[in-house]
Amino acid sequence: MAAIENVPKKEEKKPKKSETTPPKENKTKVYLRAMPLRSLSDLESIKTEVKKGNILILRITPLANKNLEEVKQAVNDLYEFTESRKGDIARLGEERIVICPEKIKIWRDKTPTSKKTHQF
Repeated sequence: MAAIENVPKKEEKKPKKSETTPPKENKTKVYLRAMPLRSLSDLESIKTEVKKGNILILRITPLANKNLEEVKQAVNDLYEFTESRKGDIARLGEERIVICPEKIKIWRDKTPTSKKTHQF
């Protein structure tokens, strides 16, 4: 038995810190903001909010009452920006647009465009 006593004990393997502590969660908050689109100069602040990870609901009526061409230009610009950031953008009725950052997607109903009627 003396021979066994001379054998060094195997060190217990301590778990690595990453094995014992849960991964840190992203503590940044995501906000849902409603903003009016009054002019093309508002686009920069809108893009900044999306870059921060916020979800935006834009009311386009203020700009539409002034200039429809600028509305088209703004929507195209926001669409390209959102696509480049892997976000999502969609229309909400006639007066609003929703823009989501990268990890948030907009659910779209996949209803057929034309319904077939059954005749009996």
